[in-house]
Amino acid sequence: MADIEMARIGGGAVVLYGARLERRWTVELEPFEMGVYPVTQEQLSEIISAPSPDPRRPATGVSWLRAIRFCNAASEWEGLDPAYSFDGEDVTWHVDSDGFRLPTEAEWEFACRAGSTGSQYGPLREVAWTSADGVTSPQDVGAKHPNLNGLFDTLGNAWEWCWDLLDPARYGEYRVFRGGGFADDAWTVRASTRRGGHPRNGQDDVGFRLARGGFDGTDAAQGWSAALDAERAAAGESR
Repeated sequence: MADIEMARIGGGAVVLYGARLERRWTVELEPFEMGVYPVTQEQLSEIISAPSPDPRRPATGVSWLRAIRFCNAASEWEGLDPAYSFDGEDVTWHVDSDGFRLPTEAEWEFACRAGSTGSQYGPLREVAWTSADGVTSPQDVGAKHPNLNGLFDTLGNAWEWCWDLLDPARYGEYRVFRGGGFADDAWTVRASTRRGGHPRNGQDDVGFRLARGGFDGTDAAQGWSAALDAERAAAGESR
């Protein structure tokens, strides 16, 4: 399989923002690993036999559920314990597993920012494929400059699925994606922008990036909590 290059991200704190309620909250993160690049078409093809017309471009059009299944397949390929188990389409994250997984959105934003505090970690023309480039599809990964964590394409090119629910009170089972895509402008391609989609649906500008790291506990880690998701859904509270 084409190598999945991972970068170690040291622990630290990230401040997240929920625009709907104008609420900010701080998440303390333990160290974890993050993919240097988004998963490419070549990698998707080798693991789950998907078409690969442009091997070095991000694998887009992949549903959240298919991305989750890719994570487990990649873990098995590498001899790691899978991070997820399934009951139909209900997915459980075994937070103590060190297998490949999707990042939590707190991990994603922390890794993307790489210590920066602005909307972008560098000039967009240098770090991200956006509408300003006039492209009509995602481009080969790694063609722009990386952030200070050594990660490429966290902004622009293709949105990236995260583990978290977008807003259980308003959107039910929709999952978060982050980062902006090739057709988006500077207002959208920001480290803090949150969007999402149905876990069964793929979109031509949404891909994903792998994370790794196991943690103590059973239903909470790295800014995510199953209990808090349930409380928000029951109380009608949104981010």
